[in-house]
Amino acid sequence: MSEMLTRNRYFDTLFSTPDLAWMGQNTNHIPAHPAVTAAIAASVAALEFNAYAPPLGFESLRAAIVADLGVPGMEAMVTEGGVNALAMVTRARCRPGTTFVTTDPTWKWPCLFAEQAGAEVIRIPIYDPACAYRLTPAALAANVDARTAIIYLVDPNNPLGITYSKDEIEAFAAIARDCGALLVHDCTYRDFAEGHHPALHAAPEGAIVSLSFSKWLGLAGLRVGALVGNPALLEEIAPYASGVLGASVIAQRAAEAGLTVKGEWMASVRAIDTANKAMIRDACLAIPGLALPVWPSHGNFLVIETVGAGLRPEALVAAFMAEGVMIRQGSYHTAAFGERFIKVSTSVPTAWAEKFCALLPAMAERARTLNDVQSQF
Repeated sequence: MSEMLTRNRYFDTLFSTPDLAWMGQNTNHIPAHPAVTAAIAASVAALEFNAYAPPLGFESLRAAIVADLGVPGMEAMVTEGGVNALAMVTRARCRPGTTFVTTDPTWKWPCLFAEQAGAEVIRIPIYDPACAYRLTPAALAANVDARTAIIYLVDPNNPLGITYSKDEIEAFAAIARDCGALLVHDCTYRDFAEGHHPALHAAPEGAIVSLSFSKWLGLAGLRVGALVGNPALLEEIAPYASGVLGASVIAQRAAEAGLTVKGEWMASVRAIDTANKAMIRDACLAIPGLALPVWPSHGNFLVIETVGAGLRPEALVAAFMAEGVMIRQGSYHTAAFGERFIKVSTSVPTAWAEKFCALLPAMAERARTLNDVQSQF
């Protein structure tokens, strides 16, 4: 069977597992706000799905996205999820002979898109306490030159959970400006971070922000995200869109409803997420050898180091999966450091986090006995 079919059947099995605890994809599984479900129901009842949405998104949603990000004068383009937004940017800027510079770990798919466009991907290692698990301006400057088309920064970083300060963002923006690169600021997890500083404040002409409604609002299956940048930059990038007929009408209605209640919604989500993180941290630290290299995490997830406990991440993933809990192996994020950790999502019902913690001691022991583990993605 091809890897493509194997991967699809892997996720189809996950989706078909009754009462699965989804704790590996950073998706939000806290029950939706009533305003969001009402907006979805109203859109369906009105048969809005019979028509295409505007190609850049509904004007009301575009305006709400810009206002929420706090970048007046910028424009938003609604996309079919954050991944399509990033695919569009890489297609617009990456060519043979250019470089795409990011961190290691990072989010894997934009790297693939850059390689498909012929660019060389440069991954700067940050899985290291010596650099506090973060990109430094000095490390970035040493890895860019006139060939650099894109500097791709995931902030908060997925999977590490570190976030960058205003000074760091400004330093990265200056480096991008000096080498003529586009700074792509992937802000997917910004709503879980304190004091997040979008790069558009530092580089309104030379940066673009990508956003997702999958993580904070829980709309992963509806596929809605956005690019935000200055009008001239969006004019350049928009022709590279594959979704030329607009993002899902129903998803956009849900996204706009979510923005209207975001303050109260995220206060609730973050309270649950914070409590889950503390619970999981305590459970991990009770097992010799497990460690949390980054605390606190500014994303809705935790990296848990397993190497000190002598546990293979893939074996631990398989052990939990047998009990109906989906977590992620580190190799999904990084080939260089993936053998060191698992990632566990925390924007989930409290009962899921409790189940993970209750199972952890037994799953650690079971993982020591697992040698033949199926392919994981």
